[in-house]
Amino acid sequence: MTATLVFEQALNGLQFGLMLFLLAAGLTLVFGIMDMINLAHGSFYMLGAFMAASIANVSGSFWLAVFLAVPITAVIGMLLEMSLLRVLYTRDHLSQVLATFALVLIINEVVRLVWGTDASLSPPQSLANPVELYEGLSYSAYRLAIVVLGLIVAGCLYLLIAKTRFGMRLRAGASNRTMAYMMGGDVSRLFTLVFGLGAGLAALAGAALGPILAVQVGMGESILILTFVVIVIGGVGSIRGALIGAVLVGMIDTMGRVFIPMFLRLTMPSHYSSDVGPALASILIYVLMAAVLYWKPQGLFPARNG
Repeated sequence: MTATLVFEQALNGLQFGLMLFLLAAGLTLVFGIMDMINLAHGSFYMLGAFMAASIANVSGSFWLAVFLAVPITAVIGMLLEMSLLRVLYTRDHLSQVLATFALVLIINEVVRLVWGTDASLSPPQSLANPVELYEGLSYSAYRLAIVVLGLIVAGCLYLLIAKTRFGMRLRAGASNRTMAYMMGGDVSRLFTLVFGLGAGLAALAGAALGPILAVQVGMGESILILTFVVIVIGGVGSIRGALIGAVLVGMIDTMGRVFIPMFLRLTMPSHYSSDVGPALASILIYVLMAAVLYWKPQGLFPARNG
């Protein structure tokens, strides 16, 4: 193990964590403000990736694809919220889980009918080649751009939530939803905008990760599990908590999958360590979640503090 390898994997972990943050930020606001469990959130991640791939193949421009895929997915999310999901706000969480799981299956089949089972999305040509960060370390320019994109979005979300009137309403709803109701205002419109914001952020993550991961039907379900873990660790309704939780999960997952097999090879055959290592890395994420829940049941940064 070298310092260069550690730094490279730290960048990979940061990149993955920031993409998890884009998913977790919208979902934690929906859960914290609307008190709604939305299993279909990962479907917007998938829609963003497929739409970006389709637009890029037609236009030849990756940037145009991302620019169009994000608002289109956000509009789809708002239309779904107004037409189907709004009736679930007064239902119990079991009804929300069942209804949004059914929506996941429906969206998967619609995507399969429109695009097929998979699609291809390539990074922009300007970011296709690696860049030399320092002597001995060449790193993917596209992955580096994702890190920068994630930091920019995190900064913009902070300004939106901490410095604007809209953000004040979001924080009030996440901290005390009942009091937010009592203070008046157009709550239905706020819910629709929050849902659209969450869908757009998920689509941005899907479009950004499309050139790295496989764009395929069902890609949103696996990453949604990690997104819920991030929310639990960070605290429901907290954007700061979502950012810290996402980076922690991204680092642990990435570092664990690389370094745990390396350490296991010292004590067991390589074919065993290759199988056991990634499994232990996945377990570590849930061990972290259990530890956080034991010491801070409301998460690291509950909404009333974050």
